[in-house]
Amino acid sequence: MPIENYQVAVEKIDALLKKLTGLGGLRLKYRITAGAGAADPNKFEAREIYVEMAGPDVGLVLEHNAELLRSLEHVAAKALRLEPEEHELISFDAKGYKARRAMELRLVADTAAEQVRRTSQPYNFAPMNSRERRMLHLALRNYEDLRSESSGEGMRRFVVVYPKDWQPQETPVAGVARARTFGRG
Repeated sequence: MPIENYQVAVEKIDALLKKLTGLGGLRLKYRITAGAGAADPNKFEAREIYVEMAGPDVGLVLEHNAELLRSLEHVAAKALRLEPEEHELISFDAKGYKARRAMELRLVADTAAEQVRRTSQPYNFAPMNSRERRMLHLALRNYEDLRSESSGEGMRRFVVVYPKDWQPQETPVAGVARARTFGRG
C-alpha cells in the first residue's frame, strides 16, 4: 500500500531526524524527496520517500556496513507506521552508499550466475538483510535459465542461485554401522 500523504510523512521524518541529530549531536544535513522524484532510477528499490544524508558525521552513519543508516531508515518506517512489507517504501542513503552497494550486488549476482551455469551447482551467498536479498533476486530475474530463492532464518537468511531445473540429488541412506571399540574392554 503506497504512502497516502507525502506531506505528512515528510514532516514526521523531518521532525524525527531533527530530534535524533539534535539529541545525538550528529552533524548531518539531509534532503527528503517524496513521490515520483524519490523513485530509484535503477529500479532496485520501490521507494516513495528518499532521504539523502550528508555532513561531517556521515562517516559514522556509514560505519559497519551502514548499520546506523539502516537503523534510521527502520525507525522512520516505524514512525510512519508502515507494515514490515512496506518498509521498502522509504529509503535513506549517504554518499551514494546504496547505489554503490546495488552495483556490487549486481556484479556478484552476475558472477554467481556464471558459476552456476559453469558448474550446474547451486551458489549460496553470505547472509544479508532483506533489502539486499531483494536486490539480488531482482538482479537474477533476467537469467531465464536460473532461479533464486531465500533460505535460512532471521539474520542468517541468504540467497541461493540454482539452475532452473535443479533438483537436490538423492543421498543414499547409509546402513547402520556397528560401533567398534578399541583397546581393552
